[in-house]
Amino acid sequence: MNRVKSTFSIKNLENLSGIKAHTLRIWEKRYNLLKPERTDTNIRRYSLESLKKLLNITLLYNHGFKISKIANLDIDDIPELVRNVALKSNTEQVSINAFKLAMINFDCELFDANYEEILQHHNFKYVFIQIFMPLMRELGILWQTGAISTTHEHFLTSLIKQKIHLQTETLQHNNYVNSNNPTFVLFLPENEIHELGILYLNFLILSKGHRTIFLGQSIQISSLETLYSYDTKFNFVTYLTVEPNKEEIMFYLEDFYRKVLDDRKSKLLLFGPQQTAINITNLPNQIELYRSLESFISKYFPKNVFA
Repeated sequence: MNRVKSTFSIKNLENLSGIKAHTLRIWEKRYNLLKPERTDTNIRRYSLESLKKLLNITLLYNHGFKISKIANLDIDDIPELVRNVALKSNTEQVSINAFKLAMINFDCELFDANYEEILQHHNFKYVFIQIFMPLMRELGILWQTGAISTTHEHFLTSLIKQKIHLQTETLQHNNYVNSNNPTFVLFLPENEIHELGILYLNFLILSKGHRTIFLGQSIQISSLETLYSYDTKFNFVTYLTVEPNKEEIMFYLEDFYRKVLDDRKSKLLLFGPQQTAINITNLPNQIELYRSLESFISKYFPKNVFA
């Protein structure tokens, strides 16, 4: 599971590039763009180099280059042309494809260059919401279908986390925090390790002038009670990607309410896909569900108060 994939099916290539398998076969036959090997049962298998070449071709093709022109390019000139196109593009999908290309090549320099180019035209919120989030959704599908390995996903996720940490550190050093604002405590439940959502929420809340206490992954409910020695009111924030599972989530919320919220002024704000398993009937008012960042922002950071 953790090994880097070295051969790919035509379906893998279709999923990664967005180009239909039928079109890929035409390109292969008409323009000799790809050269698959054949298994004993005559099934096409493509090398990692073929995949890299296809991602380059796809990026140029999606940016308006005709496939006949691409086919006539010197193969050694294509990577540099791709970098120039990717770094100058203002479209989200081209940027997403450039990040996927960086992932397949384990190319930190391409990732950083693409990221810095986008930041010259947009803020970090745009990069995360419009590019990183759709990118991670695509990667989830690619991983489930076997088009990429865990190694690829972890490589890209670690680079995205790195950018969030850098942006957050800058905020912590430079932003004024209003001590009269309520403190947000950000954490993930036990066995939940998917951090991207909660990391971005921490950045977002800090950017609005609120103090945060970031606790990270796999936090026991009982350990949260100790925070009341610091203050009497908190907005607890968590992001449920896979845990607690659907069978346990209501028991988790009942336990959380009893130990952390009952007879107190604090709230629990829930994000993430697992909230769809929550039975909202008789859910305490202190537990709030948010399907979107916009609804959260409009309630806690109204525009007439915060920039």
